[in-house]
This record gives sequence, structure tokens and C-alpha cells, in this order.
Amino acid sequence: MTRIFFYHNAADRVAAAAALLGKACRQGKTVLVYAPEAELAGALDRQLWVSPPTGFVPHVRDTSPLAAETPIVITADSTAAAWNERLLNLSSEIPPTFSRFASLIEVVGRSDGERQAARERVRFYKDRGYAIQYFDLAEKSS
Repeated sequence: MTRIFFYHNAADRVAAAAALLGKACRQGKTVLVYAPEAELAGALDRQLWVSPPTGFVPHVRDTSPLAAETPIVITADSTAAAWNERLLNLSSEIPPTFSRFASLIEVVGRSDGERQAARERVRFYKDRGYAIQYFDLAEKSS
């Protein structure tokens, strides 16, 4: 069954997602990033080019010919990649086919809209028997 992780209380969702992706990359893990909103996908793409300041997190869009060999792939289609290790959701909706992934990572900001959408996703996952682990990003930045 898919393991679900909610990282909530992010001051900046894109920066928090980039930090999590950087950590996954350093650990040799692959992640498909579900970002169906073009503006959000573009913001994450730019963030991954500059963070960390002295490094680079290898990533591409799913349309790149290098997608199959790049550890971080940003997509608007969660069925895009052949691998199914980790899915990071930057949508306010339930990602289609999330259950084919070993892990689902949700990053939630502080706005009321983001928090309400996250509560609805939590309810959806819990109603279907998924166990959820929560991490408060505000505690880490204190």
C-alpha cells in the first residue's frame, strides 16, 4: 500500500518541495513531481536550478528525451513515467494513479485554501485506509 507523507506549514511550498527533492536526489531516489499547473511547474523548475546555491538538482520535464534517466521529473501527467517509486504532489487535487507509487509526498503551505484542500485529501486517503505521516515544516525552521 502507498505510504503517504504530508509536509505541512510550508512558508514557501515551492522552496519546501525543492528542498525535499534535493534530499531525495542526494539519497539516489527518483521522484515524479505532479504539477499540473504550468505556473507552479515553472516555479519549481526555476527553484531547482538555483537551490542549493552551490549545487544543482538534476531534473527535467516529462517531455525531455532525458526523462527516463533523470532522477526528478516534473509532469502534468502522473502516468507519464515508467517508474513508480515516489510521487510528489503539488496539485490541490488527488493525483491520478497515486496508488501505483510506493510513496506519495504532499507539500502544504500556510494559506487557508491550501490547508482546506489538504484536509480534503487527507480525508480521502484516510477513508480508503491509507496511513499518513505528518511533518510540520514550521518546527524545522524555528
